[in-house]
Amino acid sequence: MLCILKLRYKGITTNSDQINILYLPFATMSSTPSRIPWFGDFVGVAYRYYDLRMNVVPLITDRKQSASLWHDTIHWWLDSSIKIRFVEVDDNYWFIMGSDSQKPDTNLSFFKILPKSEHYERFKKGHGGEAYLRLGVYTKKTLSDVKKGALCTCGHEAQDHDEGDDDVCLFNDCNCKEFSSFQVNLLKRKKTITDIKFLEEKDVKDDPLVWNCFNVNKYSKTE
Repeated sequence: MLCILKLRYKGITTNSDQINILYLPFATMSSTPSRIPWFGDFVGVAYRYYDLRMNVVPLITDRKQSASLWHDTIHWWLDSSIKIRFVEVDDNYWFIMGSDSQKPDTNLSFFKILPKSEHYERFKKGHGGEAYLRLGVYTKKTLSDVKKGALCTCGHEAQDHDEGDDDVCLFNDCNCKEFSSFQVNLLKRKKTITDIKFLEEKDVKDDPLVWNCFNVNKYSKTE
């Protein structure tokens, strides 16, 4: 079930070039290896601050897919075993998430490379060792989809864009050529995460979840 939050959701980092689904071997924290698919078909991660705990929100573009991911995978995760890792590499970070599951046949692990942002840095400094995990549905909005007061990603309102000139922003000092906005709907259900770590690439071998992700998605492709 989805609840629509009427807010300007700023804490989002995306990199559309990194959207992929990798069905590859994954070693869990146990000594017995298993095959858990790596899921990367999400547009980014949002961070929500104004809650009992900060929220980490992977963003899915399809509502049905979001509901299915929760019902088939995350619902079965044990809160105490959910792991989120942020591995910083230059100006980007790797978002890596996985967990033990009560339903291993439908289990997935999540992976995405994203650019660092002020919202990521704010979460890093303020999470306090725990957070809520939720899923969000990310929907792009054009000028015809929104009211006049809606904000474009350039920071100016919809009414400040010329409807007859490819939606170009009318502010002289703005380079925006087309109105673009978005809406984020959050899934009501949530999990509590208490295993959150921020690492550097030199540390990846010390964490089985991260090591497998880097080994499969980076190191094996450069050999």
